[in-house]
Amino acid sequence: MGSNLESIFLSLAEIGELLGIFITWLFVFTFLYNLSAAINKPDNSRTQLSFIMMISYTLTLYIYAYTPSVYLQLFAFDVATIIVIFIWRKCFGKVIPISFYYLIVGLTINAIFFMAMHIDTIIQPYGGYWRLWGIYGIVVPLVDITMALVLIINKDILGLVKLKNSVLNRKKQVAV
Repeated sequence: MGSNLESIFLSLAEIGELLGIFITWLFVFTFLYNLSAAINKPDNSRTQLSFIMMISYTLTLYIYAYTPSVYLQLFAFDVATIIVIFIWRKCFGKVIPISFYYLIVGLTINAIFFMAMHIDTIIQPYGGYWRLWGIYGIVVPLVDITMALVLIINKDILGLVKLKNSVLNRKKQVAV
């Protein structure tokens, strides 16, 4: 069982660059969809967020994949994107779409995995296969696809906003 699972994850690693290109195109199409859907509408917040994500993911295509610090660079891109999204929120975000929360959570998850992979491959290298690589290979693309999907449909598909609202409401009740 372990060797079959290992071979599946290693084959996922071989198509990693193509998967990255696919996800980048997904964010390009997300931006184009939101741009066409926001014509003549007062709220274009999803279009602006889609634009930020499209630029971020397009710029990551220019990272040379065979440099030793590729995961550190991806971590830096995700942290920079989170900062840009919070700046957008502070300056332009009149209406906060559901996708805002998904982008922050998704980019944070990706950043954590990128830092873990950097530590695993550069700081404390491990010669054999282990489960972090498999989890990384599945979770990061799923998170990216979820972020793009929520940018398009603007629905709370995983209940993150509902969870945030229940946590914030509970804190207010305790403080009273």
